[in-house]
Amino acid sequence: MAKYAVLSDIHANTEALGVVLEKCKEHKVDKYICLGDIVGYNAEPRECLKTVQQLHPIAVVKGNHDDYASNTSEEMDGFNPHAKKAVLWTKAQLSEKEQKWLADLPYRSTVQGTNITIVHATLDSPDNWGYIFDAHHAADNFTYQFTQLCFCGHSHVPIAFCKKPISTMSEKPIEEIVDWAYRADEGMFPKNINESDELVVPIHTGFKYLFNVGSVGQPRNRDPRASFAIYDSEEKTVTRIRIPYDIVSAQRKIIMAGLPERLALRLETGN
Repeated sequence: MAKYAVLSDIHANTEALGVVLEKCKEHKVDKYICLGDIVGYNAEPRECLKTVQQLHPIAVVKGNHDDYASNTSEEMDGFNPHAKKAVLWTKAQLSEKEQKWLADLPYRSTVQGTNITIVHATLDSPDNWGYIFDAHHAADNFTYQFTQLCFCGHSHVPIAFCKKPISTMSEKPIEEIVDWAYRADEGMFPKNINESDELVVPIHTGFKYLFNVGSVGQPRNRDPRASFAIYDSEEKTVTRIRIPYDIVSAQRKIIMAGLPERLALRLETGN
């Protein structure tokens, strides 16, 4: 039995990663899992990569920014000019050894000795970098999910689904776990973004679960706090945690590095 911290989309943000790891210590996390995109967008890719490696994570998968920052191609389908500039800048910062470490990561992985599968994007086409935003996309993912739990990232928007056992004969076998994420466009704003909050989801026998844990380093759900999750295999719970960090320092580093100002501004609005 263990507590697993599940981190995704760190995106070279040491300020956010630092407070997340401190919170993990408070929760007495035993093991770490990384869902990819350690680098990209923000100003400290090497520092974040080194920190993740020093955690000795039991599993890591490759994100699209990890992929583009570690291959020889400059073709980046679907990337806007700011994201592309950040990838090229990131690639120039990384050593050959660091690029190889990223390049060798798998696209998806079943975590040995656990009931967990991880992927950056989707299990049905992990290297096509698709997104899961609704029950229809979740259904495609569940088709390829042979463990009780699957954790993903990529969209930077926390969302979660459960698939009920066949024995329930439910008309809606796949349902969203609504409380996992608020929707700013529906007026569901967090009460205080200057404080941490937590949501605990019990894991029931016979159900399958898909959790997008959100982003450590560049949230896009209009909540600028770093987001991650902890799975407690003894208590059979998954906890979503959102925590504030020093955004101003992260912004300052982005500007000083010569990266697009838009990348700094979006951190404070979480979009």
